[in-house]
Amino acid sequence: MNAEAVNPASPGPVPPATTGAVAPAAPRRKARPRIDLRRLGRAALLGSAARGRLPDAIGHVAEAHRAHHADADLDPLRRAYVLAESSHRGQMRKSGEPYITHPLAVTLILAELGAETTTLTASLLHDTVEDTDVTLDQVGEQFGAEVRYLVDGVTKLEKVDYGAAAEPETFRKMLLATGNDVRVMSIKLADRLHNMRTLGVMRQEKQERIAKVTRDVLIPLAERLGVQALKSELEDLVFAVLHPDEYAHTQELVAENAARADDPLAEVAEDVRKVLREADITAEVLIRPRHFVSLHRVSRKRDPLRGADFGRLLVLVQEDADCYAVLGELHTCMTPVVSEFKDFIAVPKFNLYQSLHTAVARPQDGQVVEVLVRTHQMHKVAEAGVVALGNPYAQPSEDQSAGDGERVDPTRPGWLSRLLDWQRGAPDPDTFWSTLREDLAQDREITVFRPDGGTLGLPEGATCVDAAYAQYGEDAHAAMGARVNGRLATMSTVLRDGDTVQLLMGQDPASEPSREWLEHARTPAARIAIQRRLAARPAQAPAEPEDAPRGSLTGDAPAARPASDGPAPRPASADVLADRPGASVRLAGCCTPVPPDEITGFAVRGGVVTVHRAECAVVDRMKGAGRPEVGVRWGESTQCRVTLLAESFGRPHLLADLTEAMAVEGAEIVSATVEPPDRQRVRHTYTVLLPDAARLPGLMRAMREVPGVYDVSRARPQTTGV
Repeated sequence: MNAEAVNPASPGPVPPATTGAVAPAAPRRKARPRIDLRRLGRAALLGSAARGRLPDAIGHVAEAHRAHHADADLDPLRRAYVLAESSHRGQMRKSGEPYITHPLAVTLILAELGAETTTLTASLLHDTVEDTDVTLDQVGEQFGAEVRYLVDGVTKLEKVDYGAAAEPETFRKMLLATGNDVRVMSIKLADRLHNMRTLGVMRQEKQERIAKVTRDVLIPLAERLGVQALKSELEDLVFAVLHPDEYAHTQELVAENAARADDPLAEVAEDVRKVLREADITAEVLIRPRHFVSLHRVSRKRDPLRGADFGRLLVLVQEDADCYAVLGELHTCMTPVVSEFKDFIAVPKFNLYQSLHTAVARPQDGQVVEVLVRTHQMHKVAEAGVVALGNPYAQPSEDQSAGDGERVDPTRPGWLSRLLDWQRGAPDPDTFWSTLREDLAQDREITVFRPDGGTLGLPEGATCVDAAYAQYGEDAHAAMGARVNGRLATMSTVLRDGDTVQLLMGQDPASEPSREWLEHARTPAARIAIQRRLAARPAQAPAEPEDAPRGSLTGDAPAARPASDGPAPRPASADVLADRPGASVRLAGCCTPVPPDEITGFAVRGGVVTVHRAECAVVDRMKGAGRPEVGVRWGESTQCRVTLLAESFGRPHLLADLTEAMAVEGAEIVSATVEPPDRQRVRHTYTVLLPDAARLPGLMRAMREVPGVYDVSRARPQTTGV
């Protein structure tokens, strides 16, 4: 029986007996008084109301439900209450109250969040199958398949054993139940909230055990479902149980701030209202006090707290465009703190959240006031998350069906789809549990963009390894590197919110992931895929084939090696004409000019004229030293010699494939060096002789097309040496 309760008449959560502290009430959109559960208990004892009439005991539920769904049919609620009350009659909570008060309170929580009628009906019945003689078949016959499914899902979750040995498999089942219909988890979260509100009669040890599970699993799930109202109150209730001293101190801070004569938040709120009235923008400006956990976090960063730290301003408007209009007025008429600006409207968070975040500074004392700007609909979703989306099986509107698949289906948010995918591949329950805990501990998610305009949602701290497996699944084993915002990056590169990521993929379907990737993978999908592939193909010491060329290179080559045994021949003079008769001409090795590069020359010792590319850094230094320039120009010959830098990922036979591609293009390799690999990246330097300078673009293109090579460029002008 789900009867973890204390005296329900207490107006708020009951913290540990050692503190006597009382947690704040849950955030409400309306000033609705807290329900007197004792009165509801007496009403429940009176039995069912007259047939066809709404029982008085669920009047508050009906009122809250009609506030969100004016045309809702209340008959299913009436019938569900009649069945629940008669079934639970005689059962009592540990507080001594009739048990029916619990499903009533849970249903009221969901009604205030805007849940639709089916969810509320299932909520009233959520303990009947577990604790009474009512069967699932009876629920299905009287209320339909959807209600039956929801009650069955919640019943299975109620049987979760929170002991350490049982956690992995039971939470796997919880995840599956959530994935099939998020309304199951919505009811579970409301159920846990009411039990946490009335937790005080439990032994201290049991309070702490329940609070820890709530903190580690249910609060992160509430965050991912976007149910901010539930998440915030659950956080405060857990805070009161697990950290009573810090909780009491935070209470004192709130009381001291309330006693202050001035309120900077109220003053700035009035200034904002004035600015928006003058701009003819219709908006509602509210002060949102921080909940205790949020305030505690702020106090750890800023001590002492100032008045503006105790809350934020919330500006509610009608249309998306109005949000940006408000932002423009605030940044024009007040002093914005630009570093605090975030646009979650253009790029919504993974849990459906949308809002503009900014901050303005008070001119009097420099206090910074945070401001949230959103539409009324955005606010509803921000508070209630998936609960506000109604029936997930209803026919979607045109607006819903045309959006991003990550956010259209409320029964399968993007993060939940990923969790369901990797949990099926988890090799054992312990791996599942450890990766679940790690994933839920990631309370922030970033959005990165693919070159095709698509997006990937990843946890904060994710790397290119995670992006590869998020985009390509098992095919990511062939990833060789990435370009992040157009620049080359290794697979271990940590991504930031808003980055553009292009994965560089190999063509070999038998490619193996690097064991080092496990150190850089942050998502369960990446770690489990890598572990499964490596387990299926145990690592073997790589042996270089006897017939492999000496230039073949593996990903862990220990040192640079030349492409040929003999010393590289000295550079021959190119066909360059100098305005100094009889002088010998030498192409500078620092920039290796080739036709038709713009060139200039300088006389050096021995009457030799060195020829540099005009943009070479040495040219400016030579001019600065007073060295006179010598006019030079290309002659009739089209033969050229050039130094090329190739960057690649290490793999066997790479050097052989590169030299073959260069030979096909008619390039004669004068010298070649390969630097030791750095994190699987390898740099090759080639000096080649081409019969025609016009072949250079084709040569570089052919080298880039060799698998594993991600860039080829001319040797950059050096900054030192002549």
